Amino acid sequence: MFIIIIIIIIIIIDVDKANMAHSQIQKVEANVHIKASAEQFHDVLCNRTHHIANIFPKVNGVLRDPSSPGTIYTEVVESIDKEKNKTDFKVIDGDLLKHYKNFKFIVQATPKEDGSVVNWVMEYEKQNSHTPDPYTLLELGIEMTKEIGAYLTK
Repeated sequence: MFIIIIIIIIIIIDVDKANMAHSQIQKVEANVHIKASAEQFHDVLCNRTHHIANIFPKVNGVLRDPSSPGTIYTEVVESIDKEKNKTDFKVIDGDLLKHYKNFKFIVQATPKEDGSVVNWVMEYEKQNSHTPDPYTLLELGIEMTKEIGAYLTK
């Protein structure tokens, strides 16, 4: 009986170590060059979000009720830094939180001579080791950035 208890304790310790390894904040990021200015891009992201669904129809849920079917996530603006053209968003509800304990988007547009570079950072904590990294969502952010940039420079 003593041996069985030791084995169970070792198994519990190993499970806790595995859970701790996956409870760390991870991130994926990408840079996108656009011809629009950093200020223009930041303005759309912060002040004219209602235009995003028209510019990039894949995110038609921007104006949709967060409780409606098909909503992937609901986000709130955590902070805005106008001088750095940076916005932090935090996911507070939705399907995304079934896979991630917490999820944050950080989007910053940096002026360049011929436009700007938009940096997308996604910080997240996986629910478990089977949860994939959010590269599909990062690709969506890249695609949306390109579309907004093209729209702003028409």
